[in-house]
Amino acid sequence: MGKIEQTAHGQPSGHPKGLYYLSFTEMWERFSFYGMSALLTLYMVKELLQPENAVQVIGLAALRNMFEFRGPMSDVAFSAIIYGWYAGLVYFTPMVGGWVADRILGAKRTVMIGVILMSAGHLAMSFYASFLFALLLLILGSGFLKGNISAQVGALYPRSDESMRSRGFTIFSTGICIGAASGPFVTGLVAAIYGWHAGFAVAAALMLIALVAYVLGQKHLPDDRPVARKREKAPAMTAGERKRVAVLLLVIALTIPAEIAYPMVWSIGILWVDQYVNLATSLGEVPSSWFASMDSMGSVLAAPALIAFWAWQAKRGSEPSSVTKVGIGTCIIAIGALLFAYGNLGLSEPDSVGAGWAIAGWLIMGLAWMYYWPTTLAIVSRAAPAGMGSFLMGVAFLSPFVAHVLAGWVGSYFDQMTPSVFWAMDAAIALVGGTLILLLRKRLQTALDPDLSA
Repeated sequence: MGKIEQTAHGQPSGHPKGLYYLSFTEMWERFSFYGMSALLTLYMVKELLQPENAVQVIGLAALRNMFEFRGPMSDVAFSAIIYGWYAGLVYFTPMVGGWVADRILGAKRTVMIGVILMSAGHLAMSFYASFLFALLLLILGSGFLKGNISAQVGALYPRSDESMRSRGFTIFSTGICIGAASGPFVTGLVAAIYGWHAGFAVAAALMLIALVAYVLGQKHLPDDRPVARKREKAPAMTAGERKRVAVLLLVIALTIPAEIAYPMVWSIGILWVDQYVNLATSLGEVPSSWFASMDSMGSVLAAPALIAFWAWQAKRGSEPSSVTKVGIGTCIIAIGALLFAYGNLGLSEPDSVGAGWAIAGWLIMGLAWMYYWPTTLAIVSRAAPAGMGSFLMGVAFLSPFVAHVLAGWVGSYFDQMTPSVFWAMDAAIALVGGTLILLLRKRLQTALDPDLSA
């Protein structure tokens, strides 16, 4: 595809300035969010669920009784289910946040409210009693922020240039990955030295940097007047637009296997490293929570190469369609999970798995993510009818919502089977999903855009 000559905001050829402000904002938000998430499962298993601490958590006993409808479960299983529901609801609420932005507040105000709510949630994590309330604040704050900031990225580009838009989302996602890679290192180190609650407090402080970055970039961001404030009604969708939305929903649904298999590294993966991977170095044992950074490192390392590779393919007319990229990324997830399975094959003793297997698997997962998720967001941004961008971007996050909840239940069986069998199962989920997407890729891409069905 040809090079962009003019962006939606009058910038010369290349990417608009607003992209970099949004990327910087999201980098700090992800720094905070993943820094907290890296500690969450370990914190629950090692401290929060200890009897003397668990009794202090408001509502925890009732929640455990509700989840134990199939019988008593271990702390590992209970932690996996809490993490799954938390991570899932984080991806459900963007649909609500998108509706609020489109119809009531506009994206800019909605994102600011989201950042403030998330800051309060991270701070509330610093106390046992408010643990569940903290998760609620984080869920609501993320819902107000996630889809809306992604929709603003899409609004920076003309609809006619899929390749540049896809690369723009890849740059944006690189900011996400830098934050996600560095956050667990900082919070993990602080938690190791000063305790879990200090790690959570650091995450709260860093959320405020995201707010400052977003405020500074306001003049470079697209106008976001909500539809409800306009005198004229939003135009009704045409038959073609309704069909395109239906296909979009199918594409979003087809990412569920990837969103089950890949995020497993953030919950069960950290427990697996803590229990089975040899973390000893010449300078001492590294915190297992640091592995939460590895997939993001893989994404950061992969991003420049992928951007250059796709640009080279675009000039030659051989760049795969967006749907094809999603299928490729989903299949790559299976490779990463299989490395975990092979590295643990026949080993059952603590600290018996070489760290190289875990690092390689995590890095490959990061490459997979850069293939499938930024591309999915670019598909939604480009194909969404006018006036529905933020809402449909929020709908896109229903895939990780459903997937994370399912992943929580899948992860609850981790301590009931060998690690190699568990990771082989995780790989199979991704492989089935990726194969299905690749089989349907031409029909899906043609329905989204008849000119981009390669």
